[in-house]
Amino acid sequence: PVKRSLKIEVPEEAVKSEFQKVYAQLRRQAKIPGFRPGKAPIALLEKRYADLVEQDVVQRLVPDYYQRAVKEAGVVPILVDIPPLERMKVKSNSPFTFTATVEIKPTIQLGDYRPPNPISLKRDARTVTEDQVEKALQSLREQHAELDVVPEGTPLREGLHAVLSIEGFVEDRPLEGTQKKGHLLHIGSKSPILGVELDEYLIGKQAGDIIDIPQPFPPNHPDPHLAGKTMVLKVTIDAVKEQKLPELDDEFAKDCGDYDSLEHLKTTINTQLENFLKQDLEEGYKDQVIERLLQMHHFEIPEVLIERELQTLIRQKMLKDHRHAHREDDVEEPLRLQEEAKRLQQELHPEAKRRVKLSLILDAIVQKEGLHVTEDEVNAEIQKLATSLKLPVGEIQRMVEAGGQGAQEEF
Repeated sequence: PVKRSLKIEVPEEAVKSEFQKVYAQLRRQAKIPGFRPGKAPIALLEKRYADLVEQDVVQRLVPDYYQRAVKEAGVVPILVDIPPLERMKVKSNSPFTFTATVEIKPTIQLGDYRPPNPISLKRDARTVTEDQVEKALQSLREQHAELDVVPEGTPLREGLHAVLSIEGFVEDRPLEGTQKKGHLLHIGSKSPILGVELDEYLIGKQAGDIIDIPQPFPPNHPDPHLAGKTMVLKVTIDAVKEQKLPELDDEFAKDCGDYDSLEHLKTTINTQLENFLKQDLEEGYKDQVIERLLQMHHFEIPEVLIERELQTLIRQKMLKDHRHAHREDDVEEPLRLQEEAKRLQQELHPEAKRRVKLSLILDAIVQKEGLHVTEDEVNAEIQKLATSLKLPVGEIQRMVEAGGQGAQEEF
C-alpha cells in the first residue's frame, strides 16, 4: 500500500520533561502581579496558563516524535496527514499518543528488461523523399513571396490577403483597445481577431466593402460593463492582395542564404531533413521502450504525485498557449483562461498519471543498475534539449528544477 498509518507514542517521562521545560520558560517570562519575574508558583501558572502550555507541549513533541517514527519505519513520505495540533490533548502524568498517516512511494518489482529477454523494438524504415524536399522548397518560396494588389473588384477567396481596418462598438460607442489599422489577414488561415474568425464574413467581398459583425458577450463575462451585451465589429476592407512566389532558380537559392546554387540549397535541405528524421526515429524507439515498460509494470500510484504533476502540466500548457496566443485586445481572455484550466484538469490527468508512473519505474531502474549522471552530462543534455525545443537554457533548467516529470522524462 502507498498509505501507511503510524501510531506514535511519546513516553510519560518525555511528556513530563517537556511540561517542565515549558513551565520553566513561562515562569521566567510571565509577569504575575505580586511576584518578581521567575518567582511565581508553578501551581499558579498551571491554573492560569494550562491550555496555552498544553498546546506548546504538543507543538514541540509532535514534529520531533513524528520524525523519529518515520526514521524507525524506514519510509520516505511524500505526503503527511496529522490531525490538527490544536485538537490534541496531552497530560503531564501519562504517555501521549497520536497517529500520522503517510503516503509513500510504492515499492516496484521490476520486470525482465535485460537479455536474454530484452525489450524488442519495431523497426522504422522511413527515409527522406524527394517530395519532402520539394515541400520544404515550396515553404521557402512562400516565406520569400511578395504581396501585390489585385485588380479592382477582385472578390476575396481562400489564399488571398486582406488589409483591414477594424474597430469594436458597444451600444454605438467605440470599445477601447479594439481599433486596428492596416491589419493583414490571410484568408483561409482561420486566425481570430478580437476573438472572431473573419473568413466566412469576408469571402466574396472586395476592397472598399464594410462589414458589421455582431459578437455577443456571455452574461458571466468578467467585465461587468460588457456582460450580456453585444459588440459590433466594424470591418473595412482597405485592400486585397495576392501572394507572388519567386522563381525556383539559382538566384532564389542565393536569396535564401549562403548557397551557390539551387542544387546546393536542395542538398542542404535534404541533409537537414535526414537529421530531423534520425532524431524522430530515435524518439520513436524511445517511445516504444517507454510504452513497453509501462505495460510491464502494475502498481498503485500515489494520487498526490499525480496531482502535483497535473498542476505542472496545466501551468506549462497554459503558459505556452498564453505566450503564443495572448492578445492585449482580447476582452474575453480572462473568462476563456478560467474555462481552459477546468478543461485541462480532466484532459491532462491521464498524461500526468502516465508520467508519474514512468518516473517511478525509471527511478527504480536507476537504483537497480546503480546509474550515475555527472553534472557535465546534465548540462550537455539541457543544452541539447534547449536547442531542440528552441527555448532558453535557463528556462529548461527551471523546468527541471521545478520537478516536472515531463522534463525528467526527456533526460
